[in-house]
Amino acid sequence: MTLAEVCAFLRIPVGTARKQRAEGKFVPGYRVGKYLRFRRSAVLEWLEEHADEI
Repeated sequence: MTLAEVCAFLRIPVGTARKQRAEGKFVPGYRVGKYLRFRRSAVLEWLEEHADEI
């Protein structure tokens, strides 16, 4: 998934995701060349782990 797709799924602004990512508080991503990608399973797992914090 792209960052925009993850943000659409989570219904959060891209800027918020970028800020959380810079702080190390967001879903771990993978670089594919110059592109940043996320595994859907990692997004769902991260969401479950942070359910009480949201």
